[in-house]
Amino acid sequence: MTYNLSWLKDKVIAIDGPAGSGKSTTARLVAARLGYKYLDTGAMYRALTYFALRHGISPGDEGALTALAQKLSIGFETGESVNRVFLAGEDVTEEIRSPEVTAAVSEVSAHPGVREAMVSKQRKIGEKGSVVAEGRDTTTVVFPDANLKIYLQATAEQRAQRRLIDLARAGVATTIEDQIADLERRDRYDSTREHSPLTRASDAYVVDTSNCTVEDQVERVLTIFKTAMS
Repeated sequence: MTYNLSWLKDKVIAIDGPAGSGKSTTARLVAARLGYKYLDTGAMYRALTYFALRHGISPGDEGALTALAQKLSIGFETGESVNRVFLAGEDVTEEIRSPEVTAAVSEVSAHPGVREAMVSKQRKIGEKGSVVAEGRDTTTVVFPDANLKIYLQATAEQRAQRRLIDLARAGVATTIEDQIADLERRDRYDSTREHSPLTRASDAYVVDTSNCTVEDQVERVLTIFKTAMS
């Protein structure tokens, strides 16, 4: 179902939360139903990380990564079923979800210079409104004045189970224990990094997705949005 509500146009919805909380799927579907653009900020950092690894740039080399982030062309093609990511015109949707990229992206995205370059690109995409942005600092740094802020959360066990399913579809063998450990590592890194850490904005609506279907998550966000904008 598509919501054709003209009074909800030109707004900015920002969604944050830890890995596996359902941000990407929820944001993509909310955007599709509202006729908004979907901005996957995490995919931008993943694309940068993938390009860096492919070209032998260390995740710890802030100077090289910052220069790369400033000039790299990252684009999206979005639909209800998938958000395709393009890097300099090349479709890298599957490649940026590899375990190698996942293991390095937190370090890459923690560099202040990288974040400054990426935030500039993200704000440019959202400057005309009608956008749903998701990531880890969209409510606090990228769009601190967003019309609606949402913070998604879920238990580590539920998030790990979702990650298991995604990786199995990609042909990657792993275990629930490994995924819980990896998520807890990423949570610690993302929430304690010096620049743009993952935090819950004081004016964000909290939605726990632990026991939600995808449709439940989407409907909750849409209901909050319509109520908040009334």
